[in-house]
Amino acid sequence: MDSIAHLNFDVVVVGGGPAGIAAAVTAAEAGRSVALIDDNLRPGGQIWRGGTSAFNPAEAAFWFDLLSKSRVQVVCGARVFHADGGLLEAETDESLFQIHHHKLILATGARELFLPFPGWTLPNVVGAGGLQALVKSGLPVNGKRIVLAGTGPLLLAVAAYLSEYGAKIVCICEQASLSSLARFGLTMLGLPKKIVEVMELRYKSRRTPYLTGSWPVAAIGKERLEAVRISDNQGVREIACDYLACGYHLVPNIELAQMLRCRLREGFVAVDEYQQTSQPGVYCAGEPTGIGGMELSLLEGRIAGHAAADSKNAAAQLFAARARYQKIAGSMKKAFRLRPELATLSEPDTLLCRCEDVTFQRVRQHDSWRAAKLHSRCGMGACQGRVCGAAAAFLFGWSVDSLRPPVFPARCSSLAAISSCTEVQQPNGGSQ
Repeated sequence: MDSIAHLNFDVVVVGGGPAGIAAAVTAAEAGRSVALIDDNLRPGGQIWRGGTSAFNPAEAAFWFDLLSKSRVQVVCGARVFHADGGLLEAETDESLFQIHHHKLILATGARELFLPFPGWTLPNVVGAGGLQALVKSGLPVNGKRIVLAGTGPLLLAVAAYLSEYGAKIVCICEQASLSSLARFGLTMLGLPKKIVEVMELRYKSRRTPYLTGSWPVAAIGKERLEAVRISDNQGVREIACDYLACGYHLVPNIELAQMLRCRLREGFVAVDEYQQTSQPGVYCAGEPTGIGGMELSLLEGRIAGHAAADSKNAAAQLFAARARYQKIAGSMKKAFRLRPELATLSEPDTLLCRCEDVTFQRVRQHDSWRAAKLHSRCGMGACQGRVCGAAAAFLFGWSVDSLRPPVFPARCSSLAAISSCTEVQQPNGGSQ
């Protein structure tokens, strides 16, 4: 049976992206013992993976420097698979942890939304953020023809990043209309710094056509992707490419919050002005509370860190800045709302659940997510519905709320060891 390491902290932060780093550093600066738990090998999350950021590298460097100089205990490569009250249970490749805490901050980020269309399961059809992560991990894209499609500023960031690595960005297909983008641009006038950042990103991919009102309707190829069929203002046309990277918004990672019975609002974790959830002592910051971008995540993380350290006056000083970015996030949500045509692309034999090979035709015969799972095994594969569940919510308007522990795959030995453990040892440097 695996041995268990017992740790104890004043504040535990789950998630090492911008919100989590800001929360951990802020709480530690207030004198609390803090642990930062993340399932990646290094902190940073998707946006700061590898210690860099396409949007604002100086901001990433600033926070990594603060984290390295702080007394935060960083535990990387650890996945929290169970949460109950003041206890988290996590595992790495070699170890098990029971982590006791007085305050908990969830900064679990978000994942990409994948929408099915004919050919979307072909090799080299990937998520936009996923392709960026692969390149950061060493995937060579020099000279590769890449079509970026989806919606939102992420497409520009990925285009700029891939261009620096020698990729040939054939085109950027933005599903939002030009008029929607123009209206959103007007709301950005109060944030000239953001306008400059967007202009810089666009300059880095200036030779790439930026097509509005455009989206992929099919990926074409035999053994792997060879071309993509695009619908735009000029009709439907075929574009040869080596990669198709799609980014259709983000889906919040709210599984731990659900396990802790935190109240949800419109699919996100509901929080008060101090980022506290409906559960006392449990806070949430960043994308799980609403998709708003890096700046908003940092502010929410700092507010949660102050509040968890009982520094509410310091937290309140950040409310006005948070409100400004929340307003921008609301405008962004409206401008980049997914068009209904994206829900009509699947053909009867298009796979919806790629884990269990369940087709669109089999799923649409049912009237709820629960019925689809019971009769077709949709959502019962390795990803536990994290891909097809979000897609089904968009395609059919279903409520996808079936959560069962453990929230992530865990070794049987981990489950057995933790369930049979009754002795709680005290860690070095922790507080009671």
